[in-house]
Parts: sequence; C-alpha cells; structure tokens
Amino acid sequence: MKTVYERADIVPMLAEIFREFGYEGTSLTRITERTGIGKGSLYHFFPGGKEEMASAVIAEVDAWFEQAICRPLKGDDAHSAIEAMWADVNDYFRSGGRICLVGAFALDETRERFSAAIGDYFIRWIDALRSALMRAGCPEQEARALAEESIAGIQGALVLSRALDDSAVFTRSLQTLAKRLEAALR
Repeated sequence: MKTVYERADIVPMLAEIFREFGYEGTSLTRITERTGIGKGSLYHFFPGGKEEMASAVIAEVDAWFEQAICRPLKGDDAHSAIEAMWADVNDYFRSGGRICLVGAFALDETRERFSAAIGDYFIRWIDALRSALMRAGCPEQEARALAEESIAGIQGALVLSRALDDSAVFTRSLQTLAKRLEAALR
C-alpha cells in the first residue's frame, strides 16, 4: 500500500534530514532515500526545490518557537514563562541531542540565503526573553545582556553537547543559565 502524504507531513521529515546533513549536504537524492517520496512528488509539494523545502522547515520551526517560547515570554507571568522556556528548550532540543536548525543554517553558506529568517528568529527570542526579564523587575540594559547571554549559552551548549556526544553538557548548561537568571531576578 502506497502512503499518501500532505505537505505538512513531509516538512518534519525534511527538518530532520536538514539537521543531519545541513543545507549543502542535503540533496534531493538523499531526501528521496530518507523519506521514500519520489522527486516528482517532492516537486509537486515544493516547486521551488530544496530552497523552498528549507524555507518550509524554517517556517515550521519558527511557528513552534513563536507558540511555545515567544508568546509565553511576551505575555504570560514572567517567572513562569522563563521557567517554561528552559523546560521547552530542553525538550525541543532533546536534551542537546538535536541541533538548532536555524543556528546551523546561520553557520554555513546557507546563512545568506535565509539571513532575514535566521536573524529574525534570534532577535525575537532575545527580545521576548528581555521583555519577560523586565516584567520580572530586571532593568532594561541588564535584561538585554542576560537575554543575549542566555540565548548564546543555549546555542553554545548545543554545539558543545553534540561535539562531546554528551547530552548532560546541555542539561547542565541550561540549569546553570536558569540559575543565573533566577539570581538576577532576586
């Protein structure tokens, strides 16, 4: 029996392939091998080819991020939203076992192709965390510095965790970053 896919079914599969091989290392042949979906079907869903596929993946990551991280940080109780951010980030990145696709795209030749989406992702995250920190009583300049430090720490912890093949590095780093923010808010 042949599986019938919708575009929305394919995007998560593409995301994992891009995470594993990067943009440049992801070929249509590799995509068809990994998904079992023929090139014709892929072009039906993504007439713009690999670039459209990557854009769809970034949009899906961004939609999750907006819903799970940004909105709560901007509008929910600041302390609860910050605490939830750490848990959600740990879950999303599978305790450091899953790379940040947006971050990976920022590091390779792909950066120029998707620079607006990449920059916007990090700017919104920093701004949302800054906003929550300020609502929790942190002065604006300190809130911005702490937000930037936190996001940089998350990204660095992902890289180090993967490089050492040790997810505990990521978990420990998140705990340390969370304690740093808690201390700043006392």
